[in-house]
Amino acid sequence: MDLGGSPLEQTYRYETHLHTSEASACATASGAEMVHLYMDAGYAGIIITDHFFNGNTCIDRSLPWEEKINLFSLGYENAFKEAEGTDFKVFFGWEYSYHGTEFLTYGLDKQFLLSHPELLDIGVLEYLDLVHENGGFISHAHPYREAPYIAEIRLYPHKVDAVEVINASHQEPSYNEKALAYAEQHSLLKTSGSDTHHTHWLCGGGMVFPFPLFTIEDFIRAVKENKTIALLGS
Repeated sequence: MDLGGSPLEQTYRYETHLHTSEASACATASGAEMVHLYMDAGYAGIIITDHFFNGNTCIDRSLPWEEKINLFSLGYENAFKEAEGTDFKVFFGWEYSYHGTEFLTYGLDKQFLLSHPELLDIGVLEYLDLVHENGGFISHAHPYREAPYIAEIRLYPHKVDAVEVINASHQEPSYNEKALAYAEQHSLLKTSGSDTHHTHWLCGGGMVFPFPLFTIEDFIRAVKENKTIALLGS
């Protein structure tokens, strides 16, 4: 989805939605492997968004909170370490789940998670408010996906900042078409991601900007200021 910009200017591609085998039960590639996959594909950076403990996590839920968070963060930390010494950027995020309704959460860090052991005990609306109170940014991931683990479509247009209008892993076009219509109906910001889980299948999603991003705050600011040149994966 082309959003404008000169074809001659240098551009920078970023993945906004991917999982690692360190924390997501459905992923087969490590954080380090994801770095090389995306570097080879010409991306400038990635945001690690592993499934949180209320989603398809591979972390033992019976462990103490601090230990769970340390294990959960390994995909990001291993990816970050692998990219050190290069221009490739690795940012931290996660995918929070409410009975299959999922929210990509950006702008908060490991310390936030360590400081909030109540995250699994509060309701979804409280979670969304807490993220915003602490300066976070939320994109509703694949809001119209139909799958056995999603009992019903739940929409929260007044509680999210953006909608993932392109999830490049979708084989059914209507899921993304409905997501785009939903975002436009409610004047919500738009994101795109691949939802990558494996090195053998990179769907080509992500977002293109006319400048490099150095922090997750740069990403959020660029989205809020409509600096996106293209949403990939359509």
